[in-house]
Amino acid sequence: MKTINSLQNPLIKETVKLRKASERRKQGEILVEGYKEIKLAQDNGLAALRLFYCDEYARGKYSPDTLLAKEMFLVSPDVFDKISYRDNPDGFLAVISRGENYLAEIKLTKDKPALIIVLESVEKPGNLGAILRTADAAQADAVIVCDAKTDIYNPNVIRSSLGTLFTVPVAIASNSEALSWLKDNEIKILAATPSAKDIYFDQDMAGALAIVVGTEHDGLSGFWLDNADKQIKLPMLGKIDSLNASVSAAILTYEALRQRFC
Repeated sequence: MKTINSLQNPLIKETVKLRKASERRKQGEILVEGYKEIKLAQDNGLAALRLFYCDEYARGKYSPDTLLAKEMFLVSPDVFDKISYRDNPDGFLAVISRGENYLAEIKLTKDKPALIIVLESVEKPGNLGAILRTADAAQADAVIVCDAKTDIYNPNVIRSSLGTLFTVPVAIASNSEALSWLKDNEIKILAATPSAKDIYFDQDMAGALAIVVGTEHDGLSGFWLDNADKQIKLPMLGKIDSLNASVSAAILTYEALRQRFC
């Protein structure tokens, strides 16, 4: 394991640049901080190109020897602080190659009905990360991100998803591409909108299903409202007319799960 103690080290400067989405796309590399997140990436076939380890922050809780990396670097706390983006780092940060995020990469099985979460124009990394956690917990077949307003490899997406970005198939597509793929795979489309007449728990969600959710601010576009098989809503009894997108996605996903298990 090589040692880096200088803040001016060129490799450290290159690593810091990966905080920018443009640089991540240019280099085809992403930042993953946290032992558990790196381990999830590794367990799903993504070995680290470079692993930076700070013994003072790790405090012996995890060993870098349990992670796969082409290169490993032992760094000082000052150096780790420069590359870290967390408030309470655990001493592990990796640079990993970006994955492929095409609809064709989604593999559906015949032994269970498909469960897909579609997100339109998601803006907040925290919302996307929370929805990925829901998708992982429910064993959804995929999350399709349409016309995204945030980079799915934003470090804050990885952090808020607790690394489930690497455990759930994620595809990036246009609205029309996603719709064609869903139609080709005979997947029923339910669009969540406060203006719908039908309540979500009155719908049959046990078959092959795509749940489409928009942003809290704008909701879904007319494209999905017009092309969905059904528009559905969550009961809103208070003064506001919608929930946080990640909360709505979780409620709808778990209703689909309940119908499949009960």
